[in-house]
Amino acid sequence: MKHVVPLPPADAVPAIGDAPHNAIDRAFHATIGSLTGGLSPMGLATAWFDWGVHLAGSPAKQAELQEKAIANAGRALQAAITCPLPPQGEACACMANDKRFRDPQWQRAPFNILAQWFLLTEDWWDAATTGVLGVAPRHAQMTNFAARQTLDMLAPSNYAATNPVVLERTRDEAGQNLVRGLHNWLEDLSRMDDRPHPGAGFEIGKTLATTPGEVVYRNRLIELIRYRPTTATVLAEPLLIVPAWIMKYYILDLSAQNSLVRFLVDQGIEVWMVSWLNPQAEDADLGMEDYLRLGVFDALDAIERAVPGQRIHTAGYCLGGTLLSIAAAALARDKDARIASLTLLAAQVDFTEAGEITLFIDDSQVAFLEDIMAEQGYLKSDQMAGAFQMLRSNDLIWSRTIREYLLGERGTMNELMAWNADATRMPARMHSEYLRQLFLENRLALGRYKVGGAPVSIEDITVPIFAVGTEKDHVAPWQSVWKITHLANGEKTFVLTSGGHNAGIVSEPGHPRRHYRIGDVQGHAGEADQWQAGLPPVDGSWWPAWTKWLAGRSRGVRAVPDEDNPLDTLCPAPGSYVFG
Repeated sequence: MKHVVPLPPADAVPAIGDAPHNAIDRAFHATIGSLTGGLSPMGLATAWFDWGVHLAGSPAKQAELQEKAIANAGRALQAAITCPLPPQGEACACMANDKRFRDPQWQRAPFNILAQWFLLTEDWWDAATTGVLGVAPRHAQMTNFAARQTLDMLAPSNYAATNPVVLERTRDEAGQNLVRGLHNWLEDLSRMDDRPHPGAGFEIGKTLATTPGEVVYRNRLIELIRYRPTTATVLAEPLLIVPAWIMKYYILDLSAQNSLVRFLVDQGIEVWMVSWLNPQAEDADLGMEDYLRLGVFDALDAIERAVPGQRIHTAGYCLGGTLLSIAAAALARDKDARIASLTLLAAQVDFTEAGEITLFIDDSQVAFLEDIMAEQGYLKSDQMAGAFQMLRSNDLIWSRTIREYLLGERGTMNELMAWNADATRMPARMHSEYLRQLFLENRLALGRYKVGGAPVSIEDITVPIFAVGTEKDHVAPWQSVWKITHLANGEKTFVLTSGGHNAGIVSEPGHPRRHYRIGDVQGHAGEADQWQAGLPPVDGSWWPAWTKWLAGRSRGVRAVPDEDNPLDTLCPAPGSYVFG
């Protein structure tokens, strides 16, 4: 049954920045955005002002900070006296807790003194930007975050003249490490052209995205890839996977060793994968309704034509899971029973506690991004990546800067890193609607998100749900992913796996040092931490547990479909959109 979603009137949602007199402001903001990585300086200035005026009006807090400054100055003086003397003084011990200063070279004077002074400065600024009465909680978090980011940038480990490891390497190699570092920097600079490409040594269709399949449907926004099982029988229901449009789909089909798609077809599951178009300026007016209708509903219609009479298991990754949840709620509202189950991989439906990334999303930031996108027609990959990198700046920015540009070492590329280098964009209208309606207004969780002009509710979803969160997720914290258990009805199973947002999902059997927790969630009253504490970790990959769960909610098996395909094969996998 074809699910038709009426689109809202053309004037229901105004085009991004369509007033002619806004052109100057848009151009100005777009210019600033090119220098700030897409971040709004106005929003940050508002937070700093809020913090500053409340600190100025808090004499007790000021006295506390003065006392701390005097105490830290005493510790700094002690470090200056004792750190150069063998054995090292106790003042230097805290350096071992910071991985930036763990190398034994940092125990030598004057570098140990520099590191100690830096850590004491960090300690004071952390105290200064927390606990100031009257500051809006979000502004307090932004101020503390900005202070950490500024100090991380100024750390003595980031500069050749104050990093003993770099100085020793420069002496031993007569400066060749810096020459290699300059070459690495120029090479990276040449790639900042927003052209998608996997990392060096990897090629889509040859070393990445190699599972045999065929593109059987294509529209303006997606290619739908069908992967046939390699077993004699196949699970009765096919599985539709909806990845996030912020990423290329082949994160779920990397190499033969860590491809989730290959694992599923080897377990007798027929997989259908959505491959999103990488939008250009002419796609600026594609909105959330387009992604829902052309992405999820058209894919379901195509699968129904190819496998008539079967319900469909569905899985969504990251933003794809959010979109799939909206689709499932709309189908439930309209009494459409085609979905057999819903799997959410690191996907959120309630954005009230979506982690530190929410610090970058407020009205000021969204308006700033809308002005940037009005000029470009889309949001560039580097303008999205900047915020995510700052969440882990020491790991993703500064440690890489030291290794590649100061020490002249290139890290070994792997499949996940190659995929991460394959940039994607987001169309202006869709990204604005997503940020405003979901992040800022949280309409989906509140039952006020509209599909086809009428609201949908997660509470209407009664199909079995399998939700996966990852322990170290900085994009979709697992406690936020957990919130689906409070909103949806019916059977719910939750998995908490080791790893981060990507590595925790790409967690194939045999991967070392992997574990997970799995358990059913009863009712709506469960607390995430209590659930976690009540379940022991299981060593290994969660993938087999998922396939077992799918099999337990299926109507048996059927014969593997023959090569006759009701849908025309347009081209072999991985298709053409993935190269865009």
